[in-house]
Amino acid sequence: MSEKATLNLDGKPYEFPVITGTENEKGIDIGKLRAQTGYVTFDEGYKNTGATSSGITFLNGEKGILRYRGYAIEDLAEKSSFTEVMYLLLYGELPTAEELRKFENQLTQHTLVHEDLVKVFEVFPTGSHPMGQLMTQLSALSSFYPESLNPQKSPDQLNLTIIRLLAKMPTICAMIQKKGKGHPVLYPQNRFDYVSNFLYMTFGNVTEEYTPDPVIVDAMNKLLILHADHEQNCSTSTVRIVGSSHANLYASIAAGVAALWGPRHGGANQEVLEMLEHIRDIDKGDVKKVVAEAKDKKRLLFGFGHRVYKNFDPRAKILKVACDNVLAKLGVNDPLLAIAKELEAAALEDPYFIERKLYPNVDFYSGLIYKAMGFPTPMFTVLFALGRLPGWVSQWKELRGKNEDIGRPRQIYTGPTLRPFVAIKERK
Repeated sequence: MSEKATLNLDGKPYEFPVITGTENEKGIDIGKLRAQTGYVTFDEGYKNTGATSSGITFLNGEKGILRYRGYAIEDLAEKSSFTEVMYLLLYGELPTAEELRKFENQLTQHTLVHEDLVKVFEVFPTGSHPMGQLMTQLSALSSFYPESLNPQKSPDQLNLTIIRLLAKMPTICAMIQKKGKGHPVLYPQNRFDYVSNFLYMTFGNVTEEYTPDPVIVDAMNKLLILHADHEQNCSTSTVRIVGSSHANLYASIAAGVAALWGPRHGGANQEVLEMLEHIRDIDKGDVKKVVAEAKDKKRLLFGFGHRVYKNFDPRAKILKVACDNVLAKLGVNDPLLAIAKELEAAALEDPYFIERKLYPNVDFYSGLIYKAMGFPTPMFTVLFALGRLPGWVSQWKELRGKNEDIGRPRQIYTGPTLRPFVAIKERK
C-alpha cells in the first residue's frame, strides 16, 4: 500500500500521496491541494518545495554528497574530462571511447561564431560588464539560427542546437575577455581539446605561439566539472521555468545567465576576491582582527559555509588540492593569496568555524584559482556560466522531454481589499 500524508483543514481530513525518489528522498504530492481544499502552500523562496522530478543530479547537503547521474563528483573530477561530463549530463551515460570521439568532433566543428556576432562586440561600451555581454550574445544566437525557435523540432535538430551552443560558449567567453583587454580576438583551433581551446583563445596572442600548461588545463577541467550542475538552484530553476513556456534554448540559457549574475548566486566568488582586497587595503592584512570581528558578528566573511551543504562542500575538497597545485606551478606571489591561506587555516582550525560548519566553500577556492590563472575578477561569473552550461542544457532538455506544464507559482495576496474608485477631482 502506498504511503499517504493526511492534512486536516477546517475539521476535514485530506489525503495526499507520498512520492519517494531513488535515493529515498520523500515528498508530499500536493498537485490537487488547491482543487480539493481551496488552499495553497506557502514556501517563500521554494526552500521546501520540489518543483519537479529529475534524474540528473543528486545532492545531499547534510552528508556532503554530490552526484551526476549516479556518479560521485569525486570520481568524475579525478578521472574524467569536462567533455565526458557534458556527455553524461546530456545523454545519461558516460560515453564509450568512440561516442566521446564523435561528440568532441561535433563540438570542434561548431566552435566558430558568425562574423556578424563578432561585430556585436564592437558596440559594447568599454568597461561593460562581462555578464551583460554574455547574456546579449547568447540570446542573439537565436537570430542566427531561426530554426531553433521551433518548439517541435526533430531530435536531430534539437541535438544540433545543443551542440552549437556548447561549442560556441567558450569562443564567446574568450571574446569577452579579449574585449575587456582591447586585444584582437583569437579564432578557435581544431588541434586543441575543448578546455585547451578555451585557454588558448583567452590567454593566447596573435604575436606568439601559446600552448596551455597541462596543470592549468587539469585545474580548469576540474573547475568546470564541479560547476556543471547543482540541482534546482536559482539559475537552473530559471532555465526550467523559462523553458516551460517553450522558449527556445538560447533564450532560456540567457535567462539562466541573468539569474547567475546576482551576487547571491554566481557572483559569490567575486565577492570573495573583493573581501580579500578589503582585508589587504583597509584592514592592512590583519586576518586575526577580521576573524575576531566575524566571530563577534561585526562583519561577514564570504566564501565560508553554504546554503545547502551543512557539511564540508565536496567540491571545495577537490578544489583545495587543485588550488595548491596551480599556485605551486605558477609560483604566484600575491598578498591576496597569502591572506586567503591564512583565512583558510583559521576556518579549518578554529572551533567557532568548525562547530558551525563554516568551512571554505567552492567559491572561496575557485576565485583564488581564477585569479592565479590571470582572469580579471569580473570574468569569474562568466566562467561559472561556462561550467554550468551543460547542466542548464540538460535540465532544459529533460523538462522538454517530459513536456511539463508551464511553470506558474501561486501567491498569498497581502494588498488592499476591494476599494471604491474615487474620481480624480474628489481625491485628497
